[in-house]
Amino acid sequence: MSNQEVTQPVDAAGLAQAFVAFAVEAGVLRFGEFKTKAGRMSPYFFNAGLFDDGAKLARLAQFYAQAIVASGIEFDMVFGPAYKGIPLAATVAVELARMGKNVPFAYNRKEAKDHGEGGTLVGAPLQGRVLIIDDVMSAGTAARESIALIQAAGATPHAVAIALDRQEMATENGQDVAHSAVQYVRQQLGLQVCAIATLADLLAYLGQQADGEATMAEHYQRVTAYRQRYGVAG
Repeated sequence: MSNQEVTQPVDAAGLAQAFVAFAVEAGVLRFGEFKTKAGRMSPYFFNAGLFDDGAKLARLAQFYAQAIVASGIEFDMVFGPAYKGIPLAATVAVELARMGKNVPFAYNRKEAKDHGEGGTLVGAPLQGRVLIIDDVMSAGTAARESIALIQAAGATPHAVAIALDRQEMATENGQDVAHSAVQYVRQQLGLQVCAIATLADLLAYLGQQADGEATMAEHYQRVTAYRQRYGVAG
């Protein structure tokens, strides 16, 4: 798929399928046996840090920007939480500007700087409705930290854009709970969430690839079983 194809208007399902295929081709979305932060053995793993060259990062930014515009979410600036969110937000801001929506961009440092301009925030002043851009959402912890930073600066944390919604139960104090991290951010923190793709989209992709391909059929069965055990509705 060419970059031009990604930037053309497409339906959300088509965009999601194209993104899943891209992530698999780039080796960012892998299948096997991986231990999650919650201690679960997952049959798939998504590592946005492996979008590790200019071409991959540019295409990733196109997918984010297209999904954000298609979502209809209104925002005044973008914010990238350290560390993975920094290159994501920066490149998405570039792509949004290329698409005709030029907005300010800021990010935070993990440790405050004691010289120069000082502080933990870099870039444009935080103001208005802020769109947080990150890779995935495991427990909502990063979102809460970003929300606190944004509110302390006098701006409004408004929405979060992520690459993949795993649609699985979050954990609290080591116990599974009925809601996912994305549902928690939407329902408890009051932020809109835009995901390029979801676990349901991943299963749809695997289901299409499984026809006549034994390896993909096995991945489909394992991911389906994982969702039946840990998945949430919606």
